[in-house]
Amino acid sequence: MFEYRHLRRLLFTLEPERAHAVALAALVCAGRFRPLQRNIRKRCAAADSRLEQKLLGVDFANPVGLAAGFDKNGIALQGLASLGFGFLEAGTVTPEPQAGNKKPRVFRYLEQESLQNALGFNNDGLTAMQRRLSDSRPPGLPLGINIGKDRTTGLEAAPRDYAALLSGLSGLCDYFVINVSSPNTPGLRELQSRRMLAELITTGRELVRQPILVKLAPDLELGEALNLCRAAVAAGAAGLVLTNTTTDYDLLPGARPQGGLSGRVLRERSFEMLEAVAAELFGKCVLISVGGIDSPAEVYRRLRAGASLVQIYTGLIFRGPGLVRELNRGLLDLLDRDGVGSVEEIIGAGCHRPGPGTQEVARTEEQERGGPTP
Repeated sequence: MFEYRHLRRLLFTLEPERAHAVALAALVCAGRFRPLQRNIRKRCAAADSRLEQKLLGVDFANPVGLAAGFDKNGIALQGLASLGFGFLEAGTVTPEPQAGNKKPRVFRYLEQESLQNALGFNNDGLTAMQRRLSDSRPPGLPLGINIGKDRTTGLEAAPRDYAALLSGLSGLCDYFVINVSSPNTPGLRELQSRRMLAELITTGRELVRQPILVKLAPDLELGEALNLCRAAVAAGAAGLVLTNTTTDYDLLPGARPQGGLSGRVLRERSFEMLEAVAAELFGKCVLISVGGIDSPAEVYRRLRAGASLVQIYTGLIFRGPGLVRELNRGLLDLLDRDGVGSVEEIIGAGCHRPGPGTQEVARTEEQERGGPTP
């Protein structure tokens, strides 16, 4: 459709972080010209009522979203909205601006269609994000904000950073994701404890009405991951994002001993955690699956395993903007193949212990918050 393979050859002659900046700049430009936006949306969108869901109190046109990290600063949301996503997630944003780790810090692995990044929460900070979302948030498209602590903030002081972000961005998004799982901020993964998660979520629910989700690492032992997920949901987390990048460098021969791996090499590790968590918590919270998703069949597998939504990032780098339409059109074809009327009917169909639908969970969560109900 876009002959992305030709553009990719040019982009991949650039250092990965520079290529990403060029892609973001193009999306910023696209978002500023409405005729161009409409043209891109016409080519990329796969509008169909069978893909729609109501979750977390908002309407999702389709289950394919953009993962955090692609647009850390919310500069290209209008352009990204044109690509046919069902939702976007901006960030990770921290209270203060951060330069991140020393360059080079992003590496491509072409044969494995995988990336390695050691960026370190590089972003423009809370104030800049407030300004941009106030001015240019795409209307009608669910938006999440992924939040993290400053690099220099100690673990015991971390709740203050998350509280500042939640308070400062309240009203500018549809949900928040507490990021305690990036491998690129020293000590951050130590926040993956039941006590700390409970504190962050409990405090957050007192500050904002938006649902709060938690993003976890794929490198946790499954038993530990389940304990953390239970604690998060018990404290009031509306959902879980599974998973962040992995530091299991054995998955990728030649990987550098830094940062996290994403893309195809993460696929099975990410799915394994989703499957284990869904077996116990499906129906008790919304599950979002991310990691190695680059085909309609993989989207279908994640939804059947219990995810209500999926996110892509690395697949977008290697496959291009046409991937969003490909995933949604392919998902519709799979629904037709199996004689299924809507995407809601397959969610959790392959889960080992299916519970009540996530639609009902979303409704209950909103009622508890005093918000709108579906």
